[in-house]
Amino acid sequence: MLRYLYADELHKFPDLADGMFRDRADQFKTRLGWDVHVNKKGEERDQYDDLNPLYVIWEEEDGSHGGSMRVLPTTGPVMINEVFGHLNGGQPVCSPLIWEVTRFCLSRTASPHTAGAIMLSGGEMMEGFGLTHIAGVFDARMIRIYRLIGSSPVVLGTEGKGRDQISIGLWPYSADDCNRVAERADIPRELSRLWFKTAFGIGRHHRFSLSA
Repeated sequence: MLRYLYADELHKFPDLADGMFRDRADQFKTRLGWDVHVNKKGEERDQYDDLNPLYVIWEEEDGSHGGSMRVLPTTGPVMINEVFGHLNGGQPVCSPLIWEVTRFCLSRTASPHTAGAIMLSGGEMMEGFGLTHIAGVFDARMIRIYRLIGSSPVVLGTEGKGRDQISIGLWPYSADDCNRVAERADIPRELSRLWFKTAFGIGRHHRFSLSA
């Protein structure tokens, strides 16, 4: 199932949180060789994890971390502006209707539909919170994954070649994309919406509204 958890709620699910940060270290440091910091606990964390972001986490049937991504509003500090802003000509992406997703991570033992489920959460957030776009930073390998899932971004800028290629892009809201991603992930939209409503309630409030 999909869980939507703010950083200050992760203590309620310690094993899930531990698995997420350890899988991030395994993916970004060990497998991809990125220049990221891994602490003594074997966790990959950075300064954006200190901003009480929203995490979308796929929880496997045994309670373990299958995959996840981190969400922050572009009205505050985000990687696409502070780290990769040059890829967009120095023009910051800043809008209460655009949120950034980063650290898209899959465990080595992730279920086949995990990537699609996490992408589907982006559509649920856009639909539920009235967002116009999701923004993100991604490497070359993700372009193929996005196509298979059924939702590809509009690329704003790219640097590097081959495996070292890094891009930033925007995913506009599309009901058709949401339905296509759900179908390919083999997850009924009714179930996906239920997970979303369970996390945020009928009013569908989010904490980012205070800073947007």
